Amino acid sequence: MGITATIMNTSTGQPIQKMAFGRMPKPWASFNLATGELVTPDRIDVGKPAPGKFAAPVTIWVTPKV
Repeated sequence: MGITATIMNTSTGQPIQKMAFGRMPKPWASFNLATGELVTPDRIDVGKPAPGKFAAPVTIWVTPKV
């Protein structure tokens, strides 16, 4: 089962995109955004799943160099 994470901009607090990972991403692992920019996570937040659900919301905070 894969992980779907919301990629958030640390500077603005706005979501950048949603991204699917095969497994939970490591905090030191870099990845490319849809724009082609290589980013490293600042922090990864894992929330509580909704009642009756199994999947927990995952938020990855990055600082793009725009």
